[in-house]
Amino acid sequence: MTITPFEIPVNALEMALVRSRVGAFRFFEEPEDAGWKHGANRDYMERLRTYWLEEYDWPAAVAGLNRHPQMRVEVEDGFSLHAIHRRSTRADARPLLISHGWPGSIVEFDAIIERLAEPEDAAMPAFHVVAPSLPGYGWSDRPKNPLGPRAVAGLYDRLMARLGYDRFVYQGGDWGSVIGGWMGLDSKRVEAVHLNGFGLRPGNMAPETPEQGAWLQKALATRDAETAYLQLQGTKPQSLGFAMMDSPMGVAAWFSEKFSGWSDVSAGVGDPPYPMDTMLTNIMIYLTTRSFLTATWLYRGMFLEGGFSIPDGRRIEVPVGVASFPHDLLAFPPRAVVERGYNIVHWTDMPRGGHFASLEEPELFLGDLRAFVAAL
Repeated sequence: MTITPFEIPVNALEMALVRSRVGAFRFFEEPEDAGWKHGANRDYMERLRTYWLEEYDWPAAVAGLNRHPQMRVEVEDGFSLHAIHRRSTRADARPLLISHGWPGSIVEFDAIIERLAEPEDAAMPAFHVVAPSLPGYGWSDRPKNPLGPRAVAGLYDRLMARLGYDRFVYQGGDWGSVIGGWMGLDSKRVEAVHLNGFGLRPGNMAPETPEQGAWLQKALATRDAETAYLQLQGTKPQSLGFAMMDSPMGVAAWFSEKFSGWSDVSAGVGDPPYPMDTMLTNIMIYLTTRSFLTATWLYRGMFLEGGFSIPDGRRIEVPVGVASFPHDLLAFPPRAVVERGYNIVHWTDMPRGGHFASLEEPELFLGDLRAFVAAL
């Protein structure tokens, strides 16, 4: 089992191919006053394309990401995960595994990794930060067949063991929250779990109060309006791959719509609240590694594993902290419902923010994670 130092390559051939496809793209009609109500907004995509061709600098973005120490770690024979591994200089630092989701990447944590390792205030907890790329994403290996989040949790557990961490704190949103539930159930190394997304569902979700009933109705409406992508990627991802693997603008639109709709913006009209450099660096990770398709396999893997419910008779008993952001796609139900499946010791209802919390509201995100860990 090998651990190999790693630097992100620029991959000039893929960069040139992407640029040629973006330059050749032809736009098409959209309904009047569409905003983002029908999907990706044409005006935003035109501006993103212009910025991509005239101003965006992928080699500079790569150089910025390469300031973080990185490696590829063999976690099974012949299968390696890419990870940032930023050790703190603090003697009291705790190991922390922090996991991104879809359509995200390590870019979600780029601006907070150093702050987690070397906090501004000595009274704040410090961390040895491990931020992996999910299997099939970025510079991690592609599985031969779709893996589900429970299998990924096992790989992450072995990753931390390979790095020499017998005990660690886990943090996750999106896929990271589902994986975090499995880590809490299956891992002997995880000492606490912090979540900013509602991942594994308790077996009993039946509402018992009007507040819980209102949440369920809203969750069902969100499912109907926002999760067609999940059904597609979880059932027939290969067909989507034929459309997307040779279409950088298609990938950009598919992702941009999520970064708009799942963030704290005006419903139906808001552009993604992130700099275009951030948007394009995240997109280019998928494009230059040709990992759009294998990233969708995680959805197929979840369906094959049986879904995202906590098994009957089980409960996540390690201490769990929740940062509930109001505009998250995976919005938390009332605390009493979550406590049916989780040992909640810390809960914060955030005043603002959405799905990509560490990008959108880094101060709120950092403050809550630090408060949770400080109280353990």
